[in-house]
Amino acid sequence: MAQWLNATLMSRTDWNDHLFSLRVACDDFPRFKAGQFTKFGLEQDGKVLSRPYSLVNSPDDNELEIIAVPVADGELSPKLHQLQIGDPLKVMAPATGFLVMDEIPKSRDLWLMATGTGVGPFLSILATQQVWQDYENIILVYAARYEHDLAYSQLIDSWSTKYAAKFHFVPIVSRENKEGRLRGHIPNLLKSRRIQQQVGLDIHPANSQIMLCGNPDMLKDATQSLIEMDLTKHLRRSPGQISLERYW
Repeated sequence: MAQWLNATLMSRTDWNDHLFSLRVACDDFPRFKAGQFTKFGLEQDGKVLSRPYSLVNSPDDNELEIIAVPVADGELSPKLHQLQIGDPLKVMAPATGFLVMDEIPKSRDLWLMATGTGVGPFLSILATQQVWQDYENIILVYAARYEHDLAYSQLIDSWSTKYAAKFHFVPIVSRENKEGRLRGHIPNLLKSRRIQQQVGLDIHPANSQIMLCGNPDMLKDATQSLIEMDLTKHLRRSPGQISLERYW
């Protein structure tokens, strides 16, 4: 049964003035699967104001981590943005969600495609050993508006070094030209095959699984681009190649 647990903010990272990560201690939080999400909240007037956030950390980590933006007219995120070390939070247990490796059919290549804070569940997945054992090639496609919106660069670089033979990183920015970054949006860059050319791998139903997380418009348009490549949505009753989960 779902329940609220007490948590304490242990550390925070401010990637810029509108993108931040929080790490919290929550000793009673049950083990979760990489890729899942749960609700984080603040208690106000006897009620908990909450929103769902993907867990960025590995299931083996003893702290929970999320990445968020302070939405201008949001009720919760600006308050989370103002939290200081030692402040209390609420975390819903257990975590939930089906954007996890147990739900993904086996294939040669795994493509993880994210916009903004949607990179969170993929960082959790990449922090596990299972994913590196199960796939020959793993491609992280991470898109944001500007270079400074691409978080966790040191962590991603560490995977590029450790798994150089199988890990491919494709950073994308949409509002500036930056060396080493594609410019544009994931759906269009898939259609033009610039993402595939950057990696040197094609996307094909016989050897590819794609996981999508991020902006709802990206999910819709990227799914359509992939369908036009003869891929299909993955369902338990009808296995395919495209997996995604909407929670905003």
